[in-house]
Amino acid sequence: MRILYKILPAPLWREARTRGRFEGSAADHRDGFIHLSTAAQMRETAARHFPGQEDLVLVGFREEDLAGLTWEPSRGGDLFPHVYGTIDPALAVSEDALLLENGLHRFPAGAA
Repeated sequence: MRILYKILPAPLWREARTRGRFEGSAADHRDGFIHLSTAAQMRETAARHFPGQEDLVLVGFREEDLAGLTWEPSRGGDLFPHVYGTIDPALAVSEDALLLENGLHRFPAGAA
């Protein structure tokens, strides 16, 4: 079982939980799919796309639970998980605040 992660502003995640579906962030809408990262990719994703941002959440999903999941090349040809469609927030297996420590995000111990 592999866990895939979404980094997003906490208010956007709270809204998705209230509505019962996550339709993606502004960047996801722009690109036409929901960006996810593997455990090995999430730190670089945070550093590259969310530098210095506070009030973020790291949400984990089991790979096999995600409908519309596709693996596509991105940074340097590395394959990244993308979901075409929406994600049911009830599928989340973890939700952790990404706190800033000395300007860098501190990832929870349970996230690889």
